[in-house]
Amino acid sequence: MDISKKIAELKTIPGFRENVGMILVHNGVVRAWSRKDKSKVGRIKIEVDQDKVEAIRAEFEARPGIFKVVAEARSGEYVPGDDLLFLIVAGDIRENVKPALSELLDRIKSEAVSKQELAQ
Repeated sequence: MDISKKIAELKTIPGFRENVGMILVHNGVVRAWSRKDKSKVGRIKIEVDQDKVEAIRAEFEARPGIFKVVAEARSGEYVPGDDLLFLIVAGDIRENVKPALSELLDRIKSEAVSKQELAQ
């Protein structure tokens, strides 16, 4: 996802100017070490339930103060430095947008994404 391009597209949606005061972005990338034990990670296999991602995205977009939520989660094999997950939350004020992004990230990672870390 080209984040700058996607934000520019969001800004063209009717109602954006009247309803958005903050846009937060998450760009998740593959780490070269495991969160579990800091062991080396050479590659990672990701499986994403896209229907679940969409259901969670829609749920968060319906929250008060949230104008638009964009979610792109990638399946496949990746190496450290590769992009895996893009989230954009656009909304009115930080008290609505910050927790929405944090909770959205946690929900997608725990409910819609499975990963296998491999040493090589």
